[in-house]
Amino acid sequence: MTIKHLTMAELEAGLEHIRQSPQDGGVLELIVRRPFTDERELLHEGVLDTAVGLVGDNWQARGSNSMPDGTANPEAQLTLMNCRAADLVAQSRDRWPLAGDQLYVDFDLSAENIPPGTRLEIGQAIVEVTAKPHTGCQKFVARFGKDAMKFVNSPIGKQLHLRGINTRVVQPGTIRIGDTVTKATP
Repeated sequence: MTIKHLTMAELEAGLEHIRQSPQDGGVLELIVRRPFTDERELLHEGVLDTAVGLVGDNWQARGSNSMPDGTANPEAQLTLMNCRAADLVAQSRDRWPLAGDQLYVDFDLSAENIPPGTRLEIGQAIVEVTAKPHTGCQKFVARFGKDAMKFVNSPIGKQLHLRGINTRVVQPGTIRIGDTVTKATP
């Protein structure tokens, strides 16, 4: 199957479907562990840990150039992407993992719905939305096209967090495909 990169007009045509994502009571659709750079493992079940994020993922070992000492950024421990946005840019579910996020959820990730500090229950775990923006990289452009990068980083793309959000694990636990994603009560 040949995938062509969508144009801005084609991407914008998908906005209404993304906006219909549940504001609470969403679903965890996909768990992707990245054991090594550019490697993906699809999991039915995963464990979230406060120290390492998704157990077996390379987040901690990879580190971050945004940190002065190169260590992993605790504000970007775990990334979530709206599965409707992923499906739009990727054009098929089997290409979602190419976006590089660990959790794909049918859930409204907009700034209005879940501002930084919001906690989300997923299975037995709780994650907290951080203020660190998630904007994508050159790999995102190579995999989905320049218009896809412009789309997710446009003013509406940023407001809806179409590229996804950064979170940190605040309560460890097991997560499974099909788990409900809900806003945790403070």
